[in-house]
Amino acid sequence: MPRVKRSTKRSDRRKKILKRASGYFLTKSKLYQAAQEAVERSLKFAYTGRKQKKRQFRALWIVRINAACHANDISYSTFINGLKLAGNALDRKILAEIAAHDAAGFATLVGTAKAALASAKAAREKGKQ
Repeated sequence: MPRVKRSTKRSDRRKKILKRASGYFLTKSKLYQAAQEAVERSLKFAYTGRKQKKRQFRALWIVRINAACHANDISYSTFINGLKLAGNALDRKILAEIAAHDAAGFATLVGTAKAALASAKAAREKGKQ
């Protein structure tokens, strides 16, 4: 079996890991094995963090929309239901932006939602008779 000298491949791989670990505390930035464990762990947290970021932003948008809804005397769930009945396709990100920066525009959206809910309620009442 031929002898394998791992000079460049091994050193390149180690350099890559140690470069990623630069700035880590104590031996995690200097010793290869400790650095490798720390880098793998950080990559795992980075992956889960990218998923959590989406959840956290959606929750933030919902909080902002809810605050604006209560300022306009309507609950969040009623508002979203009214928008869906009205056929409004704005997502929560855009709704939160409107709620934060354009109170008059959000009030018109609330009016649209309330009108759609009223017409849906009238249609249900008519269907019962």
